Amino acid sequence: MDFALSDDQKALRDLARDFSRNEIRPKAEHHDKTGEYPLQILKKAWEIGLMNIHIPEQFNGAGMHELDDVIIGEELFWGCSAMATAILANNLALAPVLIGASEEVLKKWVQPMTEQFQLCAYAVTEPGAGSDVAGIRTTARKVGDEYIINGSKMWITNAGYADWFFVLTKTDPAAGHKGITGFIVSSKTPGVIIGKKELNMGQKCSDTRGITFEEVKVHKSQMIGKEGDGFKIAMGAFDHTRPGVAIGAVGVARAAMEHALEYAKTRSAFGKPIMENQAISFMIAEMARDIEAGRLLCYQAAWLIDQGFRNTYQASIAKVFCADACMRITTDAVQVLGGYGFNSEYPVEKLMRDAKIFQIYEGTSQIQRLIISRYLSEGKGIEGPNL
Repeated sequence: MDFALSDDQKALRDLARDFSRNEIRPKAEHHDKTGEYPLQILKKAWEIGLMNIHIPEQFNGAGMHELDDVIIGEELFWGCSAMATAILANNLALAPVLIGASEEVLKKWVQPMTEQFQLCAYAVTEPGAGSDVAGIRTTARKVGDEYIINGSKMWITNAGYADWFFVLTKTDPAAGHKGITGFIVSSKTPGVIIGKKELNMGQKCSDTRGITFEEVKVHKSQMIGKEGDGFKIAMGAFDHTRPGVAIGAVGVARAAMEHALEYAKTRSAFGKPIMENQAISFMIAEMARDIEAGRLLCYQAAWLIDQGFRNTYQASIAKVFCADACMRITTDAVQVLGGYGFNSEYPVEKLMRDAKIFQIYEGTSQIQRLIISRYLSEGKGIEGPNL
């Protein structure tokens, strides 16, 4: 068992860390206060190879692994989670396409993303169907060689800037989750209506919108997999993407701990630095404990899928642990800074606002607990990965 990163992985980590330090962090406060979409920062990330890393080499991509993804993700989210979400959202939309699409689709829609800057978005969540993916109502009815899509999606990251969407629809509403089918849909297709940018509590410069599909025509060649494969493909994609979201929570938590530690070492009370107060030092020690544990959970979940093993159980544990730990750590960081922590001139209040979404997007913490408990009730998981 080897926990060491390869030289290539260390170089990748340093590249992402330097990008966060030099490009993201200096602009984070501006984008948080204005909500301005960081388009130029995304373009720079694309230029240096921090986006679309999973596109296979045969389609001119880097062909990187999930472990590479979490290494990059921790550093970008350490810089600013809103910008990191925008930068890495392509990975979520690409995941089901890379899993289920034909070579024809990959050449037409995916390969161009290695040749010019493009964004894509994962359009699955609906106003009445978030955690319950099988409850979506968007439909696609077959007419000749085309499908006509009608319905609405909600909370779609990068929706206002995406060139195309991965859209989950019901092609057979009577068949439950077996009647769900995915399509690639160009954002320029007639009938695609992009809603207003949502004003969220945190991750303010991430572009989150609703999308309406009104009689949107797509050719059958834009189908991902076969008709009825959509639910299976979408769920399989989460095994690839949840470790990357979980490590984002680790990056935010790490940033919060660093600010708390720096403050605790320099702020004095009762004649000594507050870091020498056991109540404070133990709080920060617990931050470090959960950051280290969370990182290892993410690495394990990513490594498993890179080795060809199913990681659903481990990915859910990583997601729920890291999301909940991040919320607790950022809240504690605000507590360590006291009144300054509650003030917008200091960065920890932003980190606390940004942290909350990790318990919600890409499967809520409650859904992760449901997945974990189902595995345990079936006698799986508790003895560790069956390798």
